[in-house]
Amino acid sequence: MKSVMRRLLVRHIILTSLILLVSANLLLSCAQPNNNRSAKLQIVATVGMITDAVKTIAGDKIQVSGLMGPGVDPHLYKATKGDIDLLDNADLILYNGLNLEAKMTDIFEKMNSVKPTVAVSESIDNALLRHPPEFQGHPDPHVWFDVSMWKSSVQSVGEALVRNDTANTTLYETNLVSYLKALDSLHEWVKVEMTKIPIERRVLVTAHDAFGYFGRAYDIEVYGLQGISTVTEAGLYDVTHMIDMLVERKIKAVFVETSVPRKAIDAVVEGCRSNGHDVQIGGLLFSDAMGEDGTPEGTYIGMVRYNVNTIVNALR
Repeated sequence: MKSVMRRLLVRHIILTSLILLVSANLLLSCAQPNNNRSAKLQIVATVGMITDAVKTIAGDKIQVSGLMGPGVDPHLYKATKGDIDLLDNADLILYNGLNLEAKMTDIFEKMNSVKPTVAVSESIDNALLRHPPEFQGHPDPHVWFDVSMWKSSVQSVGEALVRNDTANTTLYETNLVSYLKALDSLHEWVKVEMTKIPIERRVLVTAHDAFGYFGRAYDIEVYGLQGISTVTEAGLYDVTHMIDMLVERKIKAVFVETSVPRKAIDAVVEGCRSNGHDVQIGGLLFSDAMGEDGTPEGTYIGMVRYNVNTIVNALR
């Protein structure tokens, strides 16, 4: 009876939080409990970077479901019926926090009262977080672009696994140490690679301002047409200002992102050409979402390497 009441409470929290996000028919369709459960720890993660950390640390000891796959913008993501079922059946929920999953934050905060729900990046020292004024009091949530900062989030993932699956503590702790060492090596590799771009060309222009931590950590100027969140589209002033900067400084390439429409960046490219400066699309970068499963870019380390190679090849 206690288990049944707990499941009913979880269902109530989810449905209450989503009342403005999904239709009445969808809510009613979720009313039947699902009793099909695996013996493995059931984990739900939001963005791919967290899902990948879980897989790397836990291997086949758990079953992890990622809510936001390739090309998905977490700033705008709304829960689906399938998400409701996954959250209902999860033993552990992991999300980035720092307002990245803005439309689902209330759900996660309420879920924490009935099951382990961890905002993995909110363990990072607030003094290390960027607080751009355009993000209305919230910190920049894109902490994975500084590999040394993302280590703190990975540490939180590992600690959550240990707390909730003590039978596999030794494996999780061993794999966590190994992964953190790999991230140390990745961080050093990125620093070396970025020095291959002449300092005067070290300017990264993208569709939205997701790369602020990357710029700070690896010594490159970063400009985004939109703010840190993609909720507000870039306006005419933003586009015009960007064109003027690119023409004046003769920047040779700008970049599009897999999870953000490229319309505004294309307008910048055309505007530069109209002003006599031939700027190129330097490539496609992964920002708020990783690549497809089974590809190098479908892992965090592979994604970082791909992005850095793309930036360096286009700007040097």
